Amino acid sequence: MADKDREASHAILGLNDSDTRRSASPEGTPAPAPGAPQYVYVQAPPPVPASGGGKVLPWLVGVLLVISVINLVLVIMSRSQYSDALSKQADQLNLLTRRMDSGDELYAKLRGQFQVTSERLGLTQQELSRARSLAADIQKQQQAAVSQLNDAIAKKASAEDVNKVQADASAKIGGLSTDLAGTRKDLESTKSEFANALSGTKGELSGAIARTHDELVALAHKTDRDYFEFSLSRKRAQQKLGTVTIELLKTDTKRNTFTVSLNFDDKWTQRKDKAINEPVYFYVQGAASALELVVNKLGKDSIAGYMSAPKGFFANTPNVLAARPGT
Repeated sequence: MADKDREASHAILGLNDSDTRRSASPEGTPAPAPGAPQYVYVQAPPPVPASGGGKVLPWLVGVLLVISVINLVLVIMSRSQYSDALSKQADQLNLLTRRMDSGDELYAKLRGQFQVTSERLGLTQQELSRARSLAADIQKQQQAAVSQLNDAIAKKASAEDVNKVQADASAKIGGLSTDLAGTRKDLESTKSEFANALSGTKGELSGAIARTHDELVALAHKTDRDYFEFSLSRKRAQQKLGTVTIELLKTDTKRNTFTVSLNFDDKWTQRKDKAINEPVYFYVQGAASALELVVNKLGKDSIAGYMSAPKGFFANTPNVLAARPGT
């Protein structure tokens, strides 16, 4: 019975298949001895192919390069926008500077006109002082007349004495009133002359600008001023018009501005960064009003335009009408 149990256990464990395994084993391989331990060989799993991790690194490097290029482009665009903004601010600052210079010249012109009329105003001040003095005298004489009347009444003077005193006082008051009326008339006349002079100055300041030769000829026919053309073809070039010498210092074709130096009254003065078709006013000794300089053509190191002066101020210099007869 023990043998049966052993055989059964051998069958379960596969020990009875030794003959079969021996026959199935390849030739040349010795069969295991009976009762010897059996070894089971397990084949290792096939190697797993390498994953795509090696391709991730170049892809990350490419993404970083793209991001770097985008950042560089953004920095360049921001810098360009910043430069444009600075350029616009600089242009606005130059424009404000030119407007301030123009305002200063306008103030100088008005001041000159006021100086021209100051002599007339001086006479007016004298007449006003005289009127005040006459008014004070009238008041004093009125007070004296009233005092005399009161004294006459107090002394019970005769009616004839009272009438005489009253007539004398009325005559004096009438004479002073006449003088005061004449002074007031003179004041009104002076005021009217001053207003007319100021109106003429305002008309000259708001005059038209000629941009071509034909427009300049038309302007010369319409206004009571003389116009003289000039042309400077290089830096440091000079041209003399009457008693004024014009010298070109520099031009800026990008901003349409120029700088010139003017010589008059034995001195040089500069007009910096003036715009094309912008009037430049200046005063010359002996002129009844301001002279005007306008540049209506501007090139690289060259300008052309005209200068206007009061009628007959440059008597020996041919103006635009005399220089080209028949225009």
